[in-house]
Amino acid sequence: MAVKKVAILVDEMYQVLEVWYPYYRFLEAGLQVNLVAAEAKKEYHSKEGYPCVSEIAAEEADAGDYDCMLVPGGFAPDFMRRSADVIKFANDMVDAGRVIAAICHGGWLLCSTKIYKGKKATCFMAIKDDIINAGAEYVDDECVVDDGLITARKPDDLPAFCTAVLRALEK
Repeated sequence: MAVKKVAILVDEMYQVLEVWYPYYRFLEAGLQVNLVAAEAKKEYHSKEGYPCVSEIAAEEADAGDYDCMLVPGGFAPDFMRRSADVIKFANDMVDAGRVIAAICHGGWLLCSTKIYKGKKATCFMAIKDDIINAGAEYVDDECVVDDGLITARKPDDLPAFCTAVLRALEK
């Protein structure tokens, strides 16, 4: 059986727990994890200043190589949405039917895709209107799973969120 691959998107001002908790949890589960960003081999910093070096540029990332895309929160999704390459990769992942996971403000990036239409989702309450306007039915729950879309509200929800992603990748 092939090892499942996860692309975790990163950019400036990412939420440190929402990148590193899933990163190490997925590695421990035997998954291959890549840090994907607008630029490869660039050092990005969390809101707290913690560094993260991207491995692959979104322009070079192929949705066919990944089983899941995870979008962390913080202010990074605001920067991600400014990159046509990141949006294209996200849309390619959606079109390929991959598992799409977003936590907290990660839902901002997904507003630039068509994934929310007709799906239940959650997010940090400050972007609730954005995901509703993108077509989602907002649900205030720690983790919402709807046909390959997995969303969570905040860092406190990481255990349920990562468990849901791992379960989805077992299928």
